[in-house]
Amino acid sequence: MTPRVIRVVIADDEPLIRAGIRMILTSASDIEVVAEAANGREAVELARAHQPDVVLLDIQMPVMDGLTALGELGRAVPEVRALILTTFGERENVLRALSEGGAGFLLKDSAPGELIGAVRAAAAGDAYLSPAATRHVVDQLASGQTGGRGEEARRRVAGLSERERGVLALLGEGLSNAEAGRRLHMSEATVKTYVSRILAKLECENRVRAALLARDAGL
Repeated sequence: MTPRVIRVVIADDEPLIRAGIRMILTSASDIEVVAEAANGREAVELARAHQPDVVLLDIQMPVMDGLTALGELGRAVPEVRALILTTFGERENVLRALSEGGAGFLLKDSAPGELIGAVRAAAAGDAYLSPAATRHVVDQLASGQTGGRGEEARRRVAGLSERERGVLALLGEGLSNAEAGRRLHMSEATVKTYVSRILAKLECENRVRAALLARDAGL
C-alpha cells in the first residue's frame, strides 16, 4: 500500500527561510511542498487553490500576519491544519494561535526532525506544541500567578492515578513526550497515550493548559 503523502504550503516572507523549510520537509518521503507564500493573504489564497493538508505560517509577515491568516484559513478552508512557525515564543502568540484553532506552535530554531514530526502530527489531526514554546509560556504565566487557583487545581488532579500525576508533572516542566518517556522509562507512544487520557480527564484542550494546571496544583 502506497503511504499517504502530506501536502504542505509554506508561508514566510523570507525566501531563504522558505527554501530551508522546503529542503527539510522534502527530505521526508511522505511530505510534498505544493506551494509557497510570501504573506498571509497569499497563504490563504494558495490554501484555497491547492487544498493542502497542512499550512506552515510565519507570524511576522507583511500584508497579513500569520495569526490573522490563521483565522482566515479557519473560515475559508476549515479542513486545513495550520502550524504557526516563528522565532517568538511569547505567551500571547501561543494562546491566540491555539484559540484561533491552530494545530500547533513551532519555533524556527527547532530541529529538522521536530519540524517534520510536527507536520506529521498536524496532518494526523493531533495538536503539536513545541516543548520550548510550552516551557516559555508556562514559565511566564506561572510567574504572574497568585495562589488562588491552587485548591481548585489540586481538586481536579486528585482524580488522576499516581502514574498520570507523574506524567502531568513533567508536562508542567514543559517536557516533550520523548523527554518524559526517558525520565519515566516509558516509550514515547505510551506517554502519548497517558497525555491524551490526562487531557480528557482534566478537560484541558491542550498541553499548555494541562501544564499550567500542574503548576497550580504544585506538582
